[in-house]
Amino acid sequence: MPVTVKTFASFGEAASALSSDRGARYLGGGTLVMRALNEGDISISTVVRVTDGALSRIDVASSRITLGAGVTFAKILAERDLAFLHAPARSIGGPAVRNMGTVGGNLFAPSPYGDFTVALLALDATVSVQGGLGARDMAIEEFLQSRERQSGALVLAVSCARPASADAFRYRKIARIKPKGGSVITIAAHLPVSGGRISGARIALASMAATQIRARAAERALEGRALDDAAISAAAAAATEGVSPADNALGSAWYRREIVGVHLRRLLSGLE
Repeated sequence: MPVTVKTFASFGEAASALSSDRGARYLGGGTLVMRALNEGDISISTVVRVTDGALSRIDVASSRITLGAGVTFAKILAERDLAFLHAPARSIGGPAVRNMGTVGGNLFAPSPYGDFTVALLALDATVSVQGGLGARDMAIEEFLQSRERQSGALVLAVSCARPASADAFRYRKIARIKPKGGSVITIAAHLPVSGGRISGARIALASMAATQIRARAAERALEGRALDDAAISAAAAAATEGVSPADNALGSAWYRREIVGVHLRRLLSGLE
């Protein structure tokens, strides 16, 4: 079945093409779409591209950073002002994938991939989306919950607040093949501190549900407390509440439930 490639100069034109054609898919870095095409996905009849360079821009001029949807992980790693995102960016595939894979594409990556999105969820990111009815901003949780219904929309950018300190944001990926393997589990935590106590804790997990989720019980266990052994133990004990992992070649659901608390404890304790 032939595939048509359509290239547009504007976001609006591309979004209209995506929303009007059920077989259309947006081509960013190509690590997801081209793989699907090469594997014979006959549901894709049209590939949509956009030439607007705004999709590849990074804005780090303020306390809130903005990443265009077309920003690659290699570009993030080359940006000193994005050091807090280097660990999640470095955990995405090998050099070839990081050179092509994009922030926007990672939002749609199925489990056991999508590790960068875990970091964005912990950082309470906002996703800017262009649909057939115009542009709007969505909280990343809302976006992920409706991700399957976003196939006709074009992601323009993501933005998040810069962590107040170097140790306020933490990230850990557990994989069978390092550094580029699929995730057994991935954990990211944003732990703002006010007056020596955690205020506004956010902990995100991947490979523990159908999409990336927050570990809300673990967050509640930390809220308003100093990050000491007692608080860490309480958060680790609560890590499995609300999760629904699946079995796959990388690990069973049982195994994921057994280790998520162990690795959350290590992350919160600052252990490698």
